[in-house]
Amino acid sequence: MTTREGAGPPASQALRKAAGPGPGSMKYVEGAKKLFMSTGTTFPREVIWSVALIKQLSAGANHSLGKLDDATFRAISDAAREVMDGAHDDEIVVDVFQTGSGTGINMNVNEAIAERASEMAGKSVHPNDHVNMGQSSNDVVPTAVRVAAVSLARGRMLPSLAGITASLTRLSGRTSSVYKSGRTHLRDAMPVTMGQEFGAYADAFAHDGRLISDTLGYVSELPLGGTAVGTGVNTDPRFGEMVVGELNRVTKLRFAEADDRFRAMRLLTDLVALSSALRVTALDLHRLCQDLRLMFSGPLTGLGELDLPKQAEVAGSSIMPGKTNPVTVEAALLVCAQVYGLDAANQSAATLGEFELSMGVPLMGYNVALQLKLLSEALDKVSSLVLDHVVPDRARLRAYAETSPSLITVLSPTIGYDRASAIGKKLSLGHSTRDALKEMGYGDGEIDGLLDMKKLVGHRRRRRSPSKQPKHR
Repeated sequence: MTTREGAGPPASQALRKAAGPGPGSMKYVEGAKKLFMSTGTTFPREVIWSVALIKQLSAGANHSLGKLDDATFRAISDAAREVMDGAHDDEIVVDVFQTGSGTGINMNVNEAIAERASEMAGKSVHPNDHVNMGQSSNDVVPTAVRVAAVSLARGRMLPSLAGITASLTRLSGRTSSVYKSGRTHLRDAMPVTMGQEFGAYADAFAHDGRLISDTLGYVSELPLGGTAVGTGVNTDPRFGEMVVGELNRVTKLRFAEADDRFRAMRLLTDLVALSSALRVTALDLHRLCQDLRLMFSGPLTGLGELDLPKQAEVAGSSIMPGKTNPVTVEAALLVCAQVYGLDAANQSAATLGEFELSMGVPLMGYNVALQLKLLSEALDKVSSLVLDHVVPDRARLRAYAETSPSLITVLSPTIGYDRASAIGKKLSLGHSTRDALKEMGYGDGEIDGLLDMKKLVGHRRRRRSPSKQPKHR
């Protein structure tokens, strides 16, 4: 993603740029652009917001510790707020493919804040001495990418999972008496209800939500205060605790100082755990979308088991008038493919680096944020545009269920092996089980008893609400 969501530059910024560069002059960024990659792959808003928030809160901590004067603190805080709001996005230009510790994004934000703060304070504010005081790229960026990931996971991903779980639970309820042929190996199997099929996915996504939630406690451990290598050199011992405390006050997201800053700076396996949980969620979404696509196939030469009226709102074909395709479902499948690929990249990025530092920080931060945003969007769209509008073809589904050769196995103990074999031959000629039984002299009442779908599909277990599901231990 090379574009960002967020506010555009205000008029005051346009005037400032017309007047020429300020005291900071973005020296680091100019040099970095020559040495880093230049792919146009820029950091997402959430990562920039997180870095700028850390700068704002760090200035507050340093001010409280007596290390920054009032004017410098206020200028840094106000400038950081502008960066958080997106007013300086056109200045945050370093590529994601940069130095592996994230020095590029840290210094880019430092310089953008310092330049604007110098104008506000009417004196020189230094990007390293003031904005980066008590910090290092080596603890700031690993902290920022975790803050961005947790913010997106709690703000978007978990609500999206709750939404699709609720949609599937509702759909399962309203299709609980829609009988259809089960399928194993894509071959006819014993009858099930459509509600049972969708209920299975509701349970899967509820588990996915708990799996992701469980990983967030680990991801929420932040190494800020470790500075260069984890020892906290050149910062006050109270600095990390102060900033993390303020971070919790601002975000309400329950971050904590890492029990071992050395671990949180040299290893990104907590983020890999989150990425893996997202891959698992994508797998469940993939399976759901494949089933929906098959059930929607047709309308005459496929299964044709359900209709998706919302998908008719956009042309499915540029050459075949009136053709309706499962466009939202297919878009979600592409998202799943991307999430898998990003997870594979994350596993590789987590292996980069030796001793005190990971070299995969910028790429990991970019990838996890993108995974969370893509998957949240896909879950929301599948819920609101597909699941909430499924229309089952009850008659066709019932006919499929009653035609399934698997019913012969159930009938055999009641009507005998020879009669069941005779029905099997009729089914191979295109007869339904009901018609075959009629031809053999069974009355409607007897047939209804033999083909009692409610009995065949079993008694569906009462589903607990997601809030009452057992927690993983």
